[in-house]
Amino acid sequence: MDRCVVLVDAGYLLGAAASLLAGDPSRSKVTVDHIALIAALRERAEAETGLPLLRIYWFDAAPERRPMPEHRRLRVLPRVTVRLGALTRAEGRWVQKGVDAAMLITGDGDLLPGMMSAKEHGVVVHLWALQAADGDFNQSEDLVGEADERRVLDREWIEGSFSLRDTASVFPAPGARHDIAKILAAPPAAPPTGLPGPLPAEPAPGRPAAGVPAAAVATAVAAGPAVDGRPQPAATAVGLKVVPTPKDLAGRSADRQATAADRHQTGPVLRWSSDRGWIERPAQEPAVTAGDGLPTLAQLTTAEQRWADREEDITSIGGDAHEVGQVFARRWTTRAGDVERLTVLWPDYPRIPHRVDGELLRYAARFGLLAHKDDQIDEHDRYAIRAGFWKELAARVPGGNLVVVDD
Repeated sequence: MDRCVVLVDAGYLLGAAASLLAGDPSRSKVTVDHIALIAALRERAEAETGLPLLRIYWFDAAPERRPMPEHRRLRVLPRVTVRLGALTRAEGRWVQKGVDAAMLITGDGDLLPGMMSAKEHGVVVHLWALQAADGDFNQSEDLVGEADERRVLDREWIEGSFSLRDTASVFPAPGARHDIAKILAAPPAAPPTGLPGPLPAEPAPGRPAAGVPAAAVATAVAAGPAVDGRPQPAATAVGLKVVPTPKDLAGRSADRQATAADRHQTGPVLRWSSDRGWIERPAQEPAVTAGDGLPTLAQLTTAEQRWADREEDITSIGGDAHEVGQVFARRWTTRAGDVERLTVLWPDYPRIPHRVDGELLRYAARFGLLAHKDDQIDEHDRYAIRAGFWKELAARVPGGNLVVVDD
């Protein structure tokens, strides 16, 4: 044999690294520099065996065997082959199925037959373990006993390509936005006619509020329009508006229809049912803002740019929800040309134009953010995607610093 092969159990490698660095085996706790990791594996294998590398096999699992972002990045690297098993539900947890080989970096005792078979064919098996968080073994004893050589990849080696994920940047702490602060700081609206000024706290039942004349309260209560010959209150004793009942709405709708008929006006109506039958109400036009007239990223992207975007997504974009939003916004603002035209977005912040928002979420779905969630992007991921979008826009579009807080 004149070459060596590295077989990696990704579940063991990433889980053990997360346990050591974060105290939690969840792979989401760590960020991996895959280029640095592959280079380190190759260097270590060639140094220990004294043979050149033939290939690194990366064994992992994915829902329905669909490649995740990290798999797409790995399989385009030189001398790397990705083999995917299925990720399925069993007893309330996700388990790997079909991740099969005698792996060099693994802790799974089920792989013992594969290791024994390789040895029978003249293969010298080097088994690598990751340093355990508790200092103990994190591999099967039978597997350790069958290996020809065993080495431990220590914390220093692991930290060369693994780091703790910065969750603060993914889900920034909620804070008051500047536009909301302006609303809160605005002076109170003028009181309704007939009331002397700002109303104090709600009084005891049956008594008028302190500082409000009883006559003024009585006037406010009796100011409503008559329905069925009976006066209706326009406000409560403390000046708050009354929520109309279905009967009130039916009366108002009938009045509006009569007026429209007198003017020979026609148009679409909405209907709702009641004890009087179908009641027709004028339809409300959907709100349209200036941002809805902006082009989408797809409209601004050429075929050549689309190919380059796909290449960047595969090789450079990590798939973090916040990062995905930033990448999308960077491309959109760059291709929009004159960024001054995008200042129309700020009055509607944090609303993203409907077409652009749909395109943003479809783009995010490419990175596996739909996985394990019944094809729905998790609420926290949606928040992070949009937060990344606005943060990138704030850095590129004039006026963004007035509405977006940099957490």
